[in-house]
Amino acid sequence: MTVATGWRKDVPIKVAVIDDDESVRRSLARLLKLAAMRPVIFRSAREFLEDPDRGEIDCVVSDIRMPGIDGFMLQETVLESLPFISFVLISGYGDVPTAVKAMKGGAVDFLEKPVDPKELLAAIQRASARSRELRVAGEQLESLRRDYEALTPRQRDVLALVVAGLLNKQVGAQLGISEKTVKVHRARIMEQMRADSLADLVRMATRLGIRAEDADYSSAKGRPHSA
Repeated sequence: MTVATGWRKDVPIKVAVIDDDESVRRSLARLLKLAAMRPVIFRSAREFLEDPDRGEIDCVVSDIRMPGIDGFMLQETVLESLPFISFVLISGYGDVPTAVKAMKGGAVDFLEKPVDPKELLAAIQRASARSRELRVAGEQLESLRRDYEALTPRQRDVLALVVAGLLNKQVGAQLGISEKTVKVHRARIMEQMRADSLADLVRMATRLGIRAEDADYSSAKGRPHSA
């Protein structure tokens, strides 16, 4: 199955640099431009949260200690709505508890100021690769959900039983429809879900969390072998 994604590998890495220190912002922006990355500068976490294009960011490089919303609060807030965005947190007050808190909060890396340029660029590369992978996975899952929601209720019932391993005859018996009708539904399901094989369909159902118990048997009662 081929699913279109919202980014290309040849697109420069877009990095949000968030720090209340102007000299740090300028220094990081120069470093990123020299590395052929695209920096987007913010003076505060609030300024970043108000940016309508923040969802296009591949990596956030943020200071931890800032007035108002600090780096930890920013990371928590962003990940609630944009869970694919990865963070690299930096601080001039590096210690073990701070580093542990950063990593537990979901940061890809925690670096102390003054930041080593090579370490920072390597961390940004890792974080951006993770962000893009998560974004693609999210887009694929959303595409699967749309395809699944386009199925009829009966097709969803058939899908749930087929991926549970039931044969067409067994599916028909469970739902009170003919084996021929089950085959018709299966063909339409394969087409709608853009599945190349039963194994492909099973993988899709697993990602969607579909189980045999999801099938609705109520309509089968009293009308055997109907569509």
